[in-house]
Amino acid sequence: MYTNRSNLIIGFHGCDKEVRDTLLNSPNDIQISEKPYDWLGHGIYFWENNDARALKWAKDKEKRGEIKEASVIGAVLSLGNCFDLLDSRFTHMIGQYYNLMEANYEALGKEMPKNRDAKADVYYDKILRELDCSVIEFMHETIEQQIKDDIADNGYSTFKRFDSLRGVFTEGGPAFAGAGIQLKSHIQICIRNTNCIKGFFLPRNEV
Repeated sequence: MYTNRSNLIIGFHGCDKEVRDTLLNSPNDIQISEKPYDWLGHGIYFWENNDARALKWAKDKEKRGEIKEASVIGAVLSLGNCFDLLDSRFTHMIGQYYNLMEANYEALGKEMPKNRDAKADVYYDKILRELDCSVIEFMHETIEQQIKDDIADNGYSTFKRFDSLRGVFTEGGPAFAGAGIQLKSHIQICIRNTNCIKGFFLPRNEV
């Protein structure tokens, strides 16, 4: 009943300037990330209310030669049926899907994916999250199969697909000596149903 997030929120997507311009001029031309280490599974990612963090992320990619010119585009988002990891019902739910996936892998004699540290990450934040991504994608696939089976048997299904995912992440080392506060802490949003994106805009500076 309370999984639907009906309010509008602002998100910022770090990207190449060419991608930014494409989204502004052709807002349905959306690129979905399907990397095996995506923190919240596959989708298009936004930093919630954090344009500075989105730009820093894009600038880091520019330094590594992964994009040509770092930029940021803003978006107005409605999260719809949201798998919100700030809500304890979902942190418990994802553990259940992990157990089911682990049993499947064991039955097939396969090794479970693992979250790994990137070579350049001095804080060991396990930023290559192949395990998390795999479990989340396994959850979506399981729900999709349940929907198909229900429709085949009953003509309808009570299962709902998730439109978006949301999580808070702490990373980047302490903000000051002895702190529990991390420099790169943020709320990340992954949009799966692109109809949740109500529009894109160019961020502006306060005057």
